[in-house]
Amino acid sequence: MKDLINQLRSTLGDKAVIADTPDTTPFETDWRRLHHHKAVCVVLPETTDQVAATLRLAAAAGVKIVPQGGNTGLVAGGVPVAGAPQIIVNLRRMNKIRALDATGDTITVEAGVTLQEVQEAAVEAGRLFPVSLAAEGTAQIGGAISTNAGGIQVLAYGSMRAQVLGLEVVLADGRIWNGLRVLRKDNTGFDLKQLFIGGEGLLGIVTAAVLRLHPAATAHATAMVGVSNIYAAVGVFKTVQAKAGQSLTACEFITANAMAVGLAHAPTLRLPFTAANYVLVEITTPTPGLAVEELLASALEPLLEDGTASDAVVAQSERERADLWRIRETLSDGELAAGGSVKHDISVPIADIPAVVAAVETLIAQRFAGLRLNIFGHLGDGNLHVNVRPPAGRSLADIASQKNAITAAVENLAMTFAGSFSAEHGIGQMRIEGMAMHKSAVELDMMRALKKIFDPMGLLNPGKMLPGP
Repeated sequence: MKDLINQLRSTLGDKAVIADTPDTTPFETDWRRLHHHKAVCVVLPETTDQVAATLRLAAAAGVKIVPQGGNTGLVAGGVPVAGAPQIIVNLRRMNKIRALDATGDTITVEAGVTLQEVQEAAVEAGRLFPVSLAAEGTAQIGGAISTNAGGIQVLAYGSMRAQVLGLEVVLADGRIWNGLRVLRKDNTGFDLKQLFIGGEGLLGIVTAAVLRLHPAATAHATAMVGVSNIYAAVGVFKTVQAKAGQSLTACEFITANAMAVGLAHAPTLRLPFTAANYVLVEITTPTPGLAVEELLASALEPLLEDGTASDAVVAQSERERADLWRIRETLSDGELAAGGSVKHDISVPIADIPAVVAAVETLIAQRFAGLRLNIFGHLGDGNLHVNVRPPAGRSLADIASQKNAITAAVENLAMTFAGSFSAEHGIGQMRIEGMAMHKSAVELDMMRALKKIFDPMGLLNPGKMLPGP
């Protein structure tokens, strides 16, 4: 391993290789602090050619590679697993915006550029990049592509997959595929980029991407709505969508328990009212002069009159709007600060959301008495984050023996509603059992065949996504 480290330093430069503890520790530990395994070293390439050189050297030494972006993932997909020697290849130094075409609505960026940096570059050009999530200041484009990240605006714009026009990828053998195409139409065989979007680095390392931009929003209207239950929350979604149509860009559901956990971590934020559950809705338009506040208020008025909504507040300024979204963004950090949870990221048909939430509540109460539910998610696209917390005064370690049973029960429930056990977080290390349980043998065979073709030596991101062998 010392020879390999020396070769890497000689090829990439001393600054590109970190091999000493504790400097490597943050790279080796996942965001939820549940997984930590030592890496041979951390490589910080600055160019695509350096990524390719790293893979060639690692392959010659028989050392496996763990691609890593901002390390904000929730399924430990970007950190080492126990077993064979592994090198972490973190792409944060590949942080250049290579091109922006406001006429063609494209931006070409390297994999280490953060979501927030792409958003800001789009705004400067009078455009919009719509993928938005709580970790956007740290999450990198390469990681977001490799996990097919979702976020709060999937309802209107789709997930990361819908934003990608072209990719540059380094393959396991060190070859570079330049697929950085800006075309909307290219009907020339297999759409190879799709294999790497959501591929979690198992087939190649994304080093750059061409992303779609959209017309900039000229007006927002954002409201926090109080509802008594999940049935009423879906009623809010349906009513506002019927009124606003495609202008409805976000619709988030948050239980009072989830809200309390988040706000405990953000004492400067205040709720405008108290409710049993909350719905955060936003209407956005690129059309100048459209009175979106009045449009949203007119959608909410009958809901308040018939009791579907118990209360509602429409933001009256950009600051108030930002505060409402900051409340939403505290939920995951607050939960981590409170000790964490057994997390689940499920999706179900929107019409079935009330039945699923009721079934989850019954499931936990009957089979795991004393555990606390923390539910929130993206109501408009059917994605619920079902998080199970230990009893008050207990730690996550105290319910470790129940973790597998809890996860199996929640995932099975989602699947009985024709849902998915992973909506936007991916598989990583933590959802492999779900893959083995819920993916058909045909699907797994096709995935393994692709892995064998692209990475015959099994060097890329070992122990992720695919159940053994």
